[in-house]
Amino acid sequence: MDFTQDDILALLDGVGDADADELDFGVIGFDDSTIVRRYNAWEAKAAGLSTANVLGRELFNVVAPCMNNFMVAQRFEDAAAQGSVLDATIDYVLTLKMRPVKVKLRLLAAPGVKYRYLLVHRPS
Repeated sequence: MDFTQDDILALLDGVGDADADELDFGVIGFDDSTIVRRYNAWEAKAAGLSTANVLGRELFNVVAPCMNNFMVAQRFEDAAAQGSVLDATIDYVLTLKMRPVKVKLRLLAAPGVKYRYLLVHRPS
C-alpha cells in the first residue's frame, strides 16, 4: 500500500491492524465521534505516542489538538455534514510534543466507510 494510492481508503478499511502496522507512513483511523480506533505502529513510533495512550481518545482535542483547525478537523466535519467523499493531501507542520516537523497529511473519508483516516507521511 502506498501513501498516494488512489483506492487507499477502501484498502485501509479492509485490512487488519497487523497489515496497517507494516506500512511506512502513519495511519490514524477514527470514528464519527472522532474517537481514535486505529493507530498503526509506524505513527506510534514517529509521534512518540503509544498506541495504548491513543486508542479510545478524541483525536482533535486530546491526541492531536494541533490539527483542530480549518485545514484538518473542519474538512472532516464538512465532508460528514455534506455526505461527500474527502480525499485531500496537504502540506502541514506538526507541533505537539515535538519540534516542528514538516509532513504531508492525507485526509480520507467517505459515506459508508467505517472509519475516517488521517495518513501522515514524514520525509526521510
